[in-house]
Amino acid sequence: MSLTKFIQQSISYIFHPVFMPLIGVAFYFSKSPRFIPTALIQTKLVSISILTLILPILVVILLKTMGRINSVELTKAKERITPLIVFCIIILIVIKKVITPHDDLIELYYFFVGILATTLSCLILNILNFKASIHLAAISGVCMFFIGLSIHFSINMLGSIALIIFIMGAVATSRLSLNAHNYAELIIGCATGFIPQLILIPNWL
Repeated sequence: MSLTKFIQQSISYIFHPVFMPLIGVAFYFSKSPRFIPTALIQTKLVSISILTLILPILVVILLKTMGRINSVELTKAKERITPLIVFCIIILIVIKKVITPHDDLIELYYFFVGILATTLSCLILNILNFKASIHLAAISGVCMFFIGLSIHFSINMLGSIALIIFIMGAVATSRLSLNAHNYAELIIGCATGFIPQLILIPNWL
């Protein structure tokens, strides 16, 4: 394997979609100017880690073991349907039990509502046999959330926003170079992540 391909694959793994919800939550807690008890932060982070990171990984491994998917990279649109259905259920659990409107974490609640809308959009597209980039969907949603938080809290987050935009470019380049997606799949993926968060921002801004 060439060094270039190794770097491209590493970017795809490091900025995998399963990490994005946790990154969004951790960023929120690190930037929120309001007092939030440390115990509550730890509880939410652990819960989100288990539900949105560990559980999806275990589900994909189980599906691979059962022969329901050919690769953990989910290269075919049809292979993504079951994992996306499972992730929709997971996000529903999150917004019903972990990050609810009654937790005084309304920004995070709508962040996860946006994630649910994005996941459902990707699911519908995959059922239609269109493999939108979930990598771009996930990271563009987080980027829009960062922008919303910057406006909401009146905090200069240009450095963080610039960094995540740079990462978006690196992820898009790596997915193209690895022939995992074409331009249309990347653009649609980016839109499915960005638009739901943009639409929901007025609910908490």
